[in-house]
Amino acid sequence: MAEFRFSIPLETRYGDLDPQWHLNNARFLTFFEHARMAYLVHLGLWDGKDFFKLGLIVADVHVSYLAPVEIFHKCRVDLRVARLGNKSMTFEYRLVDEDDGTLYATAETVMVSYDYYTRKSIPIPAEWREKIKAFEGLSD
Repeated sequence: MAEFRFSIPLETRYGDLDPQWHLNNARFLTFFEHARMAYLVHLGLWDGKDFFKLGLIVADVHVSYLAPVEIFHKCRVDLRVARLGNKSMTFEYRLVDEDDGTLYATAETVMVSYDYYTRKSIPIPAEWREKIKAFEGLSD
């Protein structure tokens, strides 16, 4: 399995918790989404402003919750693109404790390249494909 070449630090906040004082299950998805957006900005694929230029929608998501995350835990999300298809790509994620390495969750999202104006899926832009392949060390 390829290494994770992109990570982003996060810290759990009071508002992220559920009534059991654990990171709410939906917040895991928010953390992964935040990491995905930071990845796209890091690779120069999105300016962080025009969402209609972004052109990605979630087609499928899976999360495996492995350990509870509590308030003020310093975590990081590791992210990689594991697969590039014609119109879709698969992102893989890990939520890890920054201090002791506890693996809190793993996840996968299938993202579809999308034209918001025509409301149709489109091939992944060549620029995106080349930048992702170069960053991730993917081959054809």
